[in-house]
Amino acid sequence: MVDKFLRVLAAVGFALFSFAQPATAQDTMRIRGMVERIEGPIFIVKTRDGSEVKLTVTDRPLFVVIVPGKMSDIKPGMFVGSAGMMQGDGSQKAIEVHIFPESMRGTGEGHYDWDLLPKSKMTNGNVEQAVTGVDGPVLSVKYKDGEKKLVVTPQTVVVTYEMGKREEIQPGTKIFVAAAKKQADGTFQTPRITYGRNGEGPAF
Repeated sequence: MVDKFLRVLAAVGFALFSFAQPATAQDTMRIRGMVERIEGPIFIVKTRDGSEVKLTVTDRPLFVVIVPGKMSDIKPGMFVGSAGMMQGDGSQKAIEVHIFPESMRGTGEGHYDWDLLPKSKMTNGNVEQAVTGVDGPVLSVKYKDGEKKLVVTPQTVVVTYEMGKREEIQPGTKIFVAAAKKQADGTFQTPRITYGRNGEGPAF
């Protein structure tokens, strides 16, 4: 099952999931919210700003569930991503850290603006070193244009990924879509939905 999951991820190439995708394009948007109801093939999603979005999926979509991870799972050489807030010393205080499977290495690599919170940043790169800091573990993450130190606190959410199922997405499920494309009828369509189980949701 794990091998199949990794093959699927590699086949998709994650170009459609890349955090570097320009969600500001006129016909695409990021969607964070909760499924309110399901009407046939349409997921009715209430977004974090209170608006309602009608979401469908493409043929052969990918459903990926976020599952809890541990800081101890992160080793030098792994590829990780983190949304967080910049600190005065140039480090980034991590709101969350997601551990990418090896097949996802390179996804959204870099350091750039993010829209989780005002002035938040996203940093995706290779873990060069993990040390203990005053406020918690510190990850030195290197990407093609530079390097950032990610400060992991007790409040930081650490997650990884598992292959999910469409049937698990029900009213009350929290989801994240990186780049949904607007259709002529006003709905949005995506090849991939990331979601959480048991009331949990993607932190990014």
